[in-house]
Amino acid sequence: MESPPKIDPELLEILRCPVAVHYTDKGDDPGHLELVKEHWLVCADSGYKYPIRNGIPVMLVDEGEKWKDTDVDSLPVPPPEA
Repeated sequence: MESPPKIDPELLEILRCPVAVHYTDKGDDPGHLELVKEHWLVCADSGYKYPIRNGIPVMLVDEGEKWKDTDVDSLPVPPPEA
């Protein structure tokens, strides 16, 4: 099995959930993303989950919302194509 392209740690540090970044009740820097299963970025503040396809995070609100109710353990690896 081919290993997924790595996401740049510096990019992960600056990326924020486009929904949660507007929250005013989540501290000074809301919307942090956690790398899950090497293929997903998950925001604890919003619950949105963004796939990483071909090494590129897909940070579209509609895409993150589509996976919001999917348990982290059930996220498909690799993510399906759009």
